Amino acid sequence: MVRLRPIEPRDTDRMWESVQDPDTMRQTGRTRVFERQEIDSWCAEVSDMPGRFDWAITPGAIRDGEPVSDEMIGEITLDKIDEDVRSANIHMLMLPNYRGRGYGSEAIYQVLKFAFSPEGADLHRVGLDVLAINPRAVMLYESLGFREEGRLRDAYRDGDGWCDGIVMSILSEEFDAME
Repeated sequence: MVRLRPIEPRDTDRMWESVQDPDTMRQTGRTRVFERQEIDSWCAEVSDMPGRFDWAITPGAIRDGEPVSDEMIGEITLDKIDEDVRSANIHMLMLPNYRGRGYGSEAIYQVLKFAFSPEGADLHRVGLDVLAINPRAVMLYESLGFREEGRLRDAYRDGDGWCDGIVMSILSEEFDAME
């Protein structure tokens, strides 16, 4: 259903679209306003940054052996990689027109498969924070085997107010048991 590829300079328009979307900003807890030049630089440089993996999520449809589209419909990141503890964080966002269609679920599954594979990152734990105002994301992560570990009370802005961050994780053996 999806393919993952490194983020590239050609993704700047889609990345710019994502940081301009008020719903995306609210549901991810981002409050910072970005300049277009920052997004252009980010897309050009992120694939070379150490300690992280950043992928563009693209539709997985194939016709005549070639992808129907290689256009970015979301992004997913495995970062804060600690090789000693064998842990990392994951976060994802889908562009507005691609939410609720299963793309995100498959992208997370693919990244977890890479994260826990000895041929990939060979991690033991993958964690995340998700905003309590985003119950759809909480349910998605739970459906993929993530478990709630606790809450960060009023850790994120929600307009003029605050909201909790829900700390979740999945361990390699939990992921393997789902396979």
